[in-house]
Amino acid sequence: MNDRVTITHLEDGIADVRMVRTDKMNALDPAQFQALADTIEELHGTKGLRCVVLSGEGRAFCAGLDLSSMSGNSSGDGEKKKGGATGDLATRAFGDANLAQYVAWGWRKLEVPVIAAAHGVAFGGGFQILSGADIRFIHPDTRCAIMEMKWGLVPDMAGFPLWRGNARDDVIRELTYTNREFNGREAHAMGFATHVSDTPHEDALALAKVIANKHPAAMRGAKTLCNAMADLSDADLLMLESTEQLRVIRTPNQMEAVMAEMQKRKPVFAE
Repeated sequence: MNDRVTITHLEDGIADVRMVRTDKMNALDPAQFQALADTIEELHGTKGLRCVVLSGEGRAFCAGLDLSSMSGNSSGDGEKKKGGATGDLATRAFGDANLAQYVAWGWRKLEVPVIAAAHGVAFGGGFQILSGADIRFIHPDTRCAIMEMKWGLVPDMAGFPLWRGNARDDVIRELTYTNREFNGREAHAMGFATHVSDTPHEDALALAKVIANKHPAAMRGAKTLCNAMADLSDADLLMLESTEQLRVIRTPNQMEAVMAEMQKRKPVFAE
């Protein structure tokens, strides 16, 4: 796509998305923020998309904010002006999110599942981008941290609405208050990662192939339900289950899913 983020479209509707600012360990400067947002917007409009795999090239998934990109954006008392690298933080430029939040939150807003594969480093904003994926593979030695407090900042890239479904409240508080580093094994134990893997990208692609061969409309409905779990009342969530089921039940694609399963073959879905 550009010199910051690439999209490779694989068979079965899988998009292999990679951050490629390798000289800076995929650290986030204004161009990297914009490239990630543009990538998410492009994926929103991609026909036939079934699953996304998100990773970082080089030595790291993402090293977090490129502090040099904030030079000239701070006042004498350390207060960020206009949001530093991402503009006015109060501006909701992407629905319910600003630009900094969208590069993490936007993966949840995609209709299809997103699988992240992390290695090397996932610090600060990079850890929040990782958290935006539906499913997260992580190398056991990946260095992780909710880093913002180290620089006198609060996490503000959608981490809190994402983490509340991953880890216990007190764990999130401790890691935020102390900015202590933890590894991939610990991230998995605390709930921030789905799987620990020595080959996270390969395993993420393998899972993407499984997901991509499921009924696409049913998969979109399932993600809608998963996204709604934290906020809806029981009654509303029960109704949403029925609504999403009515969209897919007895449709040609749903019947194709049944026939393919019975005949033990790869399904052929009409978009």
